[in-house]
Amino acid sequence: MLIYFLVGYLSPFDGCINREQPRYHNLNPPSITFCLQEPKKKYFSLFPQTIHVAIVCAGYNASRDVVTLVKSVLFHRRNPLHFHFITDSIAQQILASLFTTWMVPAVRVNFYDADELKSEVSWIPNKHYSGIYGLMKLVLTKTLPSDLQRVIVLDTDITFATDIAELWAVFHKFKGQQVLGLVENQSDWYLGNLWKNHRPWPALGRGFNTGVILLLLDRLRKLKWEQMWRLTAERELMSMLSTSLADQDIFNAVIKQNPFLVYQLPCFWNVQLSDHTRSEKCYKDVSDLKVIHWNSPKKLRVKNKHVEFFRNLYLTFLEYDGNLLRRELFGCPSEADHNSENLQKTLSELDEDDPCYEFRRERFTVHRTHLYFLHYQYESADDSTDVTLVAQLSMDRLQMLEAICKHWEGPISLALYLSDAEAQQFLRYAQGSEVLMSRSNVGYHIVYKEGQFYPVNLLRNVAMKQVNTPYMFLSDIDFLPMYGLYEYLRKSVLQLDMANTKKALVVPAFETLRYRLSYPKSKAELLSQLDMGTLFTFRYHVWTKGHAPTNFAKWRTATTPYRVQWEPDFEPYVMVRRDSPEYDRRFVGFGWNKVAHVMELDAQEYEFVVLPNAYMIHMPHAPSFDITKFRSNKQYRVCLKTLKEEFQQNMSRRYGFAALKYMTAENNS
Repeated sequence: MLIYFLVGYLSPFDGCINREQPRYHNLNPPSITFCLQEPKKKYFSLFPQTIHVAIVCAGYNASRDVVTLVKSVLFHRRNPLHFHFITDSIAQQILASLFTTWMVPAVRVNFYDADELKSEVSWIPNKHYSGIYGLMKLVLTKTLPSDLQRVIVLDTDITFATDIAELWAVFHKFKGQQVLGLVENQSDWYLGNLWKNHRPWPALGRGFNTGVILLLLDRLRKLKWEQMWRLTAERELMSMLSTSLADQDIFNAVIKQNPFLVYQLPCFWNVQLSDHTRSEKCYKDVSDLKVIHWNSPKKLRVKNKHVEFFRNLYLTFLEYDGNLLRRELFGCPSEADHNSENLQKTLSELDEDDPCYEFRRERFTVHRTHLYFLHYQYESADDSTDVTLVAQLSMDRLQMLEAICKHWEGPISLALYLSDAEAQQFLRYAQGSEVLMSRSNVGYHIVYKEGQFYPVNLLRNVAMKQVNTPYMFLSDIDFLPMYGLYEYLRKSVLQLDMANTKKALVVPAFETLRYRLSYPKSKAELLSQLDMGTLFTFRYHVWTKGHAPTNFAKWRTATTPYRVQWEPDFEPYVMVRRDSPEYDRRFVGFGWNKVAHVMELDAQEYEFVVLPNAYMIHMPHAPSFDITKFRSNKQYRVCLKTLKEEFQQNMSRRYGFAALKYMTAENNS
C-alpha cells in the first residue's frame, strides 16, 4: 500500500519539519524526506507521504530488541519513514551508529534526550518493569517537533506483518474529537477479576493497550493534553499510589473520563501475546494479522495456541539480513545526501576492469555496525593507567572468548564479524556462558558481513574506537595473554612514563601446536616449555621477520625493558595510548594488515620497548579462509603487493624524507 499526497486541493497531513528543534540530533544517512508546503499554483502532483514513527528506547537490551521491529517495518514499507527515538545516552550511541552505517534510503532518524524528560514523569510511582521510560509516551506532544501533526507510537516488542502505511491510513477515519487510536486490551486486567482484591486503574470496559498508538499531536495540543493527563494522574494516585502498567494506566484513566478522545482500532493492529488474552479472536487467518505485540515479560515463551507461528514470524525478522533492506523505493525521488553522493563518486572513480577492483572497493564499503550488542558497564580506574584488550573475530573463533576472559580481567573491546543469523547464535552462546555473563566490562560490537573479504582492519578500528581507557593492548583473538598481564601492563604505564612519551610496549609472542596446553604461569616455566619444544617463538618457522626484532635471545635473560628498532615486516603485539593511529583499511583478509600499522607507529616516532616479563601464546586453530585464498590465489598475492606499494608511496607523501627507509627496506627485502 503506497500512500500519496494529492497536492493542490488536499491539505497535507504534515508540514515541513523544523530541523532546528532542540533536544534531538539529526542523522544524515541516504534518505528521502518530503517536506510539503502549500503550492503556489493549483496543480496536482503525487508525492509519497512520509510516515512518522515514535519509539521510546533505553539501554542495551532495548536497543537490540528494537532492531527486529525496525526490520519488520522496513521489510513491508513502500513509503519514506521518519523515526523519532526517545533514548537514553546508551541507546542513542548504539542506534545512531547503526542507522548511520545501515544507510537505508528514504529513512530519516531523530533522537530526543530521555534524560531531559525524566523530570516530567519522575513524580509518578511506577511498578512496571519498563521503569521511568515506560511513562515517557505521555509527554510526546511536548517532546516531538511542534509542527509534527501526527505520529504512530510503538513499543520495542512489536513485529509488523504488513505495510505500516495501512495503519497510517487509519488516521483518515478519525472523526470529531478523536485524537487517540488504540486497540482494546485483550486481557482481563482492567476488569479487576484476575485475583482476589485485584484493583486496577479505572478504564473504559476492558481498557486499551498502548503498545500501538495513533496520536493526532496537533489536536492533542489544542486539547491541552499535558494538563489533562497530569490532573488525571494526580487524582488517581491519591488512591492508587502507583501505576502497574506505566503510561497505559494513565491513558486509560484519561479515556475513562473522556471516551470521545479514542478511536478504537481493529484488534489485528495489536495482537497481544501475553498469557490469558483474547488475542485469538483478532484473526481467523494468517492474512488477518497486521501487528504482533510480545507484551508479556515471558516474550517468546508466552502461552498461545498459535505461538509457534508467531515465534517463527518474529525469528524471520530477527535473523533477516538487514543489508537487503538498503533498497530504493520506487516512485520516490531521492533527496540529495552528501555522504551517499561522496561515496558513489569515490566508487565511480575506481576502475572496474582493474584486477584489484574488489580489494579497492572494500576499503570504502560501509558495514552496518551495532555497538554494544550486550550489556556493558565500565568503571574507570582512579590512577589513569587502565588498559583495554582490543581484538576482532568471526564465528569460528567464539570458543576463544571464555579463555581470554579467564586470562584478562580488565576491560575488553571486541569487534565480531557476523551475519544477522550468526549474531543471534552468538547472543545465545554468550547468554548461556557463565564466564561471559559474569563479565560486564566486555564490549561486543557487531560488524555485519558484506562483501567477499574479511575486513580485519576495519574491525580493529571499530573495537579501538570504543575503548574507554587511556591505553589499549592491541591483540588478536587466538592469543591467550599470560595470567596477570593486565596488572603488569598497568604498572608498566607508570614505570615507563607512557602518559608523556610515545611508546609502543611490545608483548613477546609465542605459539604452541598443541590444542591442550598447560599454560605457563611464569616466565621461567615458559622458558622451560620453550626449551622442551612445547612452545616456539611465534611464526619462527614460516614468518621469522614478523617478530625477529623483538630479540627473543635477549628477552630470555632480560630483567628490565629494552628498546628495539623497527625492521621491515615487523608486526609485534603492542600496548599504546588510545590516541594512536588507526589501522589502514585497504588491507583486508590476510597479509600486511598489522605490518602497515606498526610502520605507521614508527613513522610517528613511537619507541618500541619490549617488556621483559610479559608474554602471550597463540593457540592452534584451522587455517582461516583468507590465508587459504592468499596461498592458493596468485592474483590475491599480486593485489596485496600492489596495495603494499601504494601504502608505502602514501607514507612517503605524508612523512617525507623520514619515510624513505620504508621504500628502501622493501626493495632490499
